[in-house]
Order: sequence, then structure tokens, then C-alpha cells
Amino acid sequence: MRIHILGICGTFMGGIAQLARQQGLEVSGSDEQVYPPMSTQLQAAGIELRQGYRAAHLEPAPDCVVVGNVMSRGNPAVEAMLEREIPYTSGPQWLGEHVLRGRWVLAVAGTHGKTTTASMLAWILECEGASPGFLIGGVPRNFGHSARLGEGRHFVVEADEYDTAFFDKRSKFVHYHPRTLVLNNLEFDHADIFQDLDEIKRQFHHLVRTVPGQGRIIVNGRDRNLAATLEMGCWTPQERFAAEGGWEARLLRPDGSHFQVLWAGAPLAEIQWSQLGQHNVANALAAIAAARHAGVPAGRSASALARFQGVKRRLELWGRYDGVSVYDDFAHHPTAIRTTLEGLRARVGEARLVAVLEPRSNTMRMGVHKEILADALAPADRVFLYRPADLQWSLTEVQDRLGGRGTVIDTVPDLVERLGHELVSGDHVVIMSNGGFEGLHARLAERLDARAGIG
Repeated sequence: MRIHILGICGTFMGGIAQLARQQGLEVSGSDEQVYPPMSTQLQAAGIELRQGYRAAHLEPAPDCVVVGNVMSRGNPAVEAMLEREIPYTSGPQWLGEHVLRGRWVLAVAGTHGKTTTASMLAWILECEGASPGFLIGGVPRNFGHSARLGEGRHFVVEADEYDTAFFDKRSKFVHYHPRTLVLNNLEFDHADIFQDLDEIKRQFHHLVRTVPGQGRIIVNGRDRNLAATLEMGCWTPQERFAAEGGWEARLLRPDGSHFQVLWAGAPLAEIQWSQLGQHNVANALAAIAAARHAGVPAGRSASALARFQGVKRRLELWGRYDGVSVYDDFAHHPTAIRTTLEGLRARVGEARLVAVLEPRSNTMRMGVHKEILADALAPADRVFLYRPADLQWSLTEVQDRLGGRGTVIDTVPDLVERLGHELVSGDHVVIMSNGGFEGLHARLAERLDARAGIG
């Protein structure tokens, strides 16, 4: 069987391609952004990639076209697919029907922490010898890739609330039918497809409706929006984390690198690990609870997490250059920005913390969170705000709220030069973007090395 994937170089659709190839299918795909690292990862798997979305890419006709949610009517490949009546489906539906059916699905949903929590959960199951399958919207460093079929019964999936396809406007996660569901948190996001928070709650409740009565829902006990969603109806036993009487943590170090795990007030395990921040402690509690539902005792989960290496682009140390520590982080929502900076602040103490932000997501570009962005950046001593050409609001509003700590810069070369001039040995600089930021990380490293007379 031969399938062709439209939008193949996105993290999710690239994962679908790898799973299909591991099943022995012939896989090809089209995208407008065919470049490393996803392009090289797919080509190494024997997947043919085609630049752009030409109708000719569907000749000869594949047995099925798997359509990514970036595709829309008017696209030449989409129009050819419909006109020629080639069978088609969405990525989430293909995953649900061809990979997840018959397996114990552990899904991780929420506005924040999905990728990291799903990576922790997959690693715990791996350490148990369960050989889980997984599809994750990032690259867990313990595995080195974002998707695999696995050999065991369990499959861990990052359950995204974004819409499925141009012909299916439900959230992706309604196709997954999990037995174990983690609900990390719920905030307003994806303003390009959701009108308000209530619309997102409704989609989350559709997900809750799919969990069987003998399954388990692991829910953040401090999140009022999740509580309101579950009050709409729940038919599955719940366990709460980050809440009194449920799964809790007792911090033994303020940066979250050492803590006890408690269930119903009783200590069950202790974790010392390389991760930091109270948000990651909460992610760990959720993963431990979900793994216990799948049969893994909390103590063994804690041992696995002590060897958890994190996820690429989640406060990942890019390197140290002329005494400056440079980090790469995917944060693009105010809550994620603040928790990331707070975690690093707890680790570095009084050292100077510099934040560099690209407001790249659709929600950020629309200015939905502009009123709370300055507060999210509060843990940083110095903030640089990059202004992309198509931003729909003025970053000067945030700069003004930051006082003398904030600076708006219009081009990446100017940003590199300014950082190279201002950063000093001992600084910690966090570059935050959900995209490539025009190679800022490597360009800054080169600038700092040149300053130090290296290279």
C-alpha cells in the first residue's frame, strides 16, 4: 500500500510518516518547508519528499492521501485529490484506525507540558521493558526520535487540541480513545481556531467522553478550567495531582531538582534528576500517576525519571560561549514563558537572566496575550523582544511595562549584535520561540566565540 502525506514535515505528520513506514507501507510526502532536521530524519527512513504542493505529486495516484491540518481548499494538491476522487483521511484519524486500535492508549492533553509529560511517561514504560509505541510533538532525548510503533501493548500519544483537518474541525485528540488520560491544564490558546475558552472546554469534554469507565483520568487538581470541564460530566475514575490528598510533591530543593513523591499524604518515592522547575515536578507527578494505572509502581517510575534526559528545545542548554550560557526553549504562551524563567531563576540564583522572545505563534501574532506578557517575563533581568514584520500589534506596549529592562529589535542581525555587545560572562540567556528564529542560536554562538577570539 502506498500513502502520500500532505504537510509531511510538521512534527505530528512527520511522526505519522515514520509510523507508516515502520508498518511496511510505501510512504511519500509533500511540504513547502522541506529542510533539516525533519527532512533528513524522514529521508533516512526511506521516505520520498517533494517540495511544494503540486498536483503532479499525486501521480500515479496513491492508495490514500493523509492530509495535514495546515492544508486548505484552494491548495493545488488538495484540489487534485478531491477532483480525482483519491481516498483521503486526516493524520489523527489514520493514527486512530491504523496504529492505536487495540492498544492501551495513554494520552497526554493540556495547554502546557504535553510533550514533556508524554516523554516522561514513554521513558518510564521503556524502563519497565514494555517497549511502548509513542508519537510525541518533540524529540525526547532518551529516544532520539519523536515516533515509533513499539512492540508492546502500550502507546503514548501527545493529545493536541488543535483542529484535525480542513474537513474535520474537531480537535485531534477525539480520534485517540485513550484508556489512560492525563489532563495537565487548560488555558485559552489557539485563537486562530477557538473563539473563547468555552469552545476549548467543549473539545476537552468530547475527549473526556471517550475514556472508558474502567480507564483513568489523571487531572491537575489545581486547574479550575479542568474542574469546570469535568463537571460537565465524567464517567471515569479520576486521580488528582498537584493537589492535597492526591499526588503531591515535597520539594527538597527549591529548583525542583530533588523532591519527594506523595500519594494521599504518604511518601512513596524520592527523585533527584536533571530537570528543573515546579512545572516539571507537576509533569512528573502526572506521568507517575499515569504509569501506575498501567501497572508501574511509583518507586520504579521515580528510578526511571532519575535518568530522564529531557526533551530537545525544552530549556535545552545550547552551549556556553565566552562564559555565557545559551538555552533554547519552545515556550510561546505566557504561562510557559513564566514557568520556564522561574525554573531557571531557581537554578541560577542571583546570576543575570536574559530572555529573548520571538512572538511567533498565531495566538501571539494576534496579540491575544499582550496584556499579560510583561508579567510572564518578570523573572528575567533583561528582555529582548523581536518584532516580526507581520505582527498585528505593537510590542512597545510590553516594552513600556518592562521599563528599562525591555528592548524591541526589528531584525535578527541587529539582535545578534546587541546581544553580543551586552552579554557578559556569567549571564544565562534563554531564546524562546516555537520556530527556528532565523538561526539565532548558532549566530549568537558564533558572535560570542568571535568576541572571545575563538574560531
